[in-house]
Amino acid sequence: MSSELNNRIRVFRAEHRISQGDLADAIGVSRKTISTIEVGRFIPSTVIALKLARHFGVTVEDIFSLSTTE
Repeated sequence: MSSELNNRIRVFRAEHRISQGDLADAIGVSRKTISTIEVGRFIPSTVIALKLARHFGVTVEDIFSLSTTE
């Protein structure tokens, strides 16, 4: 069984009308970090996940979900 981390960062950015660069500046990472997390090429640290959740006023589970396949 394998697992994949899905995220809704792009959805939350669209709802708040902010760019990847604006979000990156707000949480103290690079725009490339936001981009690679959004497309699933990078799994964020706990600290980054918590900063993202705090920025949007939601829980980490609202942004990230784990899907499993057999």
